[in-house]
Amino acid sequence: MRFPSALTILAVVTLAVWLLAFVIPSGAYERDADGAPVQGTYHRVGTGQSFTERLNDLFLSPVNGLYGIQDAKSGRVGPTMAGELYGSAGVFLFVLAIGAFITVVFATGALDRGIGLLAHRLRARGALLIAGVMTVFSVLGTVEGFAEETLGFYGLIVPLMLALGYDRLVATGTIIVGAGIGVLCSTVNPFATGVASSAAGISLGDGIALRFVMWLALTAVSIAYVIRYGRRVQRDPAKSLTGFLPGDREHARTDQEDGAGPPELTRTHRLVLVLLTLVFAFMIFSVVPWSSALTGRADATPYPWELGWSFPQLAALFLVAAALVGIAARLGEARLSSTIIQGAADFISPALVIVLARGVTVIMNNSGITDTVLHSIEGVVKGAPSAVFAVLVFVVNLPLAFLIPSTSGHATLAMPILAPLAGFAGVSRAVVVTAWQAASGWMNLWVPTTAVTIGGVALAKVGYDKYLRFVAPLLAVLAVLICAFVAVGAVFT
Repeated sequence: MRFPSALTILAVVTLAVWLLAFVIPSGAYERDADGAPVQGTYHRVGTGQSFTERLNDLFLSPVNGLYGIQDAKSGRVGPTMAGELYGSAGVFLFVLAIGAFITVVFATGALDRGIGLLAHRLRARGALLIAGVMTVFSVLGTVEGFAEETLGFYGLIVPLMLALGYDRLVATGTIIVGAGIGVLCSTVNPFATGVASSAAGISLGDGIALRFVMWLALTAVSIAYVIRYGRRVQRDPAKSLTGFLPGDREHARTDQEDGAGPPELTRTHRLVLVLLTLVFAFMIFSVVPWSSALTGRADATPYPWELGWSFPQLAALFLVAAALVGIAARLGEARLSSTIIQGAADFISPALVIVLARGVTVIMNNSGITDTVLHSIEGVVKGAPSAVFAVLVFVVNLPLAFLIPSTSGHATLAMPILAPLAGFAGVSRAVVVTAWQAASGWMNLWVPTTAVTIGGVALAKVGYDKYLRFVAPLLAVLAVLICAFVAVGAVFT
């Protein structure tokens, strides 16, 4: 028995929403010049859809989710309509492009060796090792959603932690919490912030200041928590929540005496790491609305040097960057081509999740129930202080994150409903994106529906129940801090 995949869950959700559309009445809001719903203008309308047309929407939902076009007059979405792109083709290609780039980087061995070298140099200083590895994983998590990739580092980190007198939980927390906090506080993570911002109709750089400050604070708290537990185990091994397996203590002493040298970091590896840093730094520069960020005015005139890039340009950036990294690492034409193709193939699953989730919103749009759902929540939001609304967005998304552990699918499904509510509450849509991704990231630190957590505790040979006991106090602290950050962000934005 295992929990179904995100694709299976979304297929069930698609069918359920299609059936509910026969029961939920159709309705619509009046729209302003920007296309946002105007509060208090909801009214019932008829869609005039026949059963055959509804059945056709169900059949074509994945197609519409990819390249459905929204008719300018009727508002309906279909592959043969004339109007603006409603499907997620741009995000779909972007996910494949960044998958190709990340896979090429890993194929060079530069990132693995870089982290291995860091761990080796800090192997005699436990607190610095924990802080260094968690910081690197958190940075990678916040900029590119580094999560599943951490599964390859248990074979390196666990022996190092045991050698320093820690237990296996310290290694587990260093890896899972380190990367997980980065994803929770994603600044420009394309699979969380990027997809959610696209679905919310805002720039990837909107709200980056709040998310960056939040990332600094939560990363520091998490590092301090893991170090505190590790020092307690060092002083008294009997206080370990998981205990030690036969051979752990002896294995640790052997590792301490091992005179093996550090992993070799060649000139090519250094060049690849520099290119990796420059690509993500340029991505951040290209998407941040600098005029608004520096002046504090949302309607500020963009500076001449602002790029204002979105998913089409970013997809091209990562495809070009993948080729440059491959050339710099001298992978050769055949290997570079196959690696790019393999990377895109490896990321087809999250890309398809985005398409299926978008297909659900197409069904809701064509059946006219999206605004009805908005109206049902409007009564709750109406009159609520902005800070309370932001906290509610975080809380409401917790059960959704359990059912849909895929951040991309969760974002594509939830944002079309949540983003317009921000206008009703007088809150920036960027705050809604931040609260949503915090809920998704918080849940993915512990829920058994995510491979990162379950796979991690299995590789570290730590019981899942022991890991829950270890991480529970930290989860409580993080929840309080998240609510405080999104509440303050809602008030001041």
